Amino acid sequence: MDSSLLAALIAAMATAAGWIVNSALGSRAELRRRRAEARLTHVEQQLEQLYGPLLFLVKEGRSAWEDFCDTLGRNVVLLNGKPLSEEEKALWLFWVDHEFMPRNEAIQSLLSSKTHLIAGDQMPDSFMEFIEHHNAWRVTHLRWKEDGVPYSWHSKVNWPMKFETDVIESYERLKNLQIQMAGLVRGMET
Repeated sequence: MDSSLLAALIAAMATAAGWIVNSALGSRAELRRRRAEARLTHVEQQLEQLYGPLLFLVKEGRSAWEDFCDTLGRNVVLLNGKPLSEEEKALWLFWVDHEFMPRNEAIQSLLSSKTHLIAGDQMPDSFMEFIEHHNAWRVTHLRWKEDGVPYSWHSKVNWPMKFETDVIESYERLKNLQIQMAGLVRGMET
């Protein structure tokens, strides 16, 4: 075989091999970029549709609770074994109907409609505790309003303080992940 033909054949094979390797590496990079973009999109949905609104509601609720306690003049509503005065009960029920129940309804609605956006592989225990708190209170309060059935003016299940912590920590963790993923995706585009 002619040496120039052999050299051309070797050059063609090297070019083809280079093209195949380059194409395979490019496809892998494109797949990684698409996966990173999909992950970033999911994290942004979690923040926008679930954890951002939850964070706002939790912080707004904490502020409302503190305002209520200032108005009431103490840090707890029900003192051990001491019933509320008629004035305290009226004040409490006003705040329940206009602040606490509506906010709990909004939180419950978010959790039930955006369950697929909850971070992690299962619902946190505190989320389930919130649902138990809300449902127990909502039903007994509604029975009192509609049928006059007396109750103890509060939920049988205390507000889960860990719920607030879990929402805040999840929001912060997702926000940090969003920043990292956005940088990663931008770096892949160049």
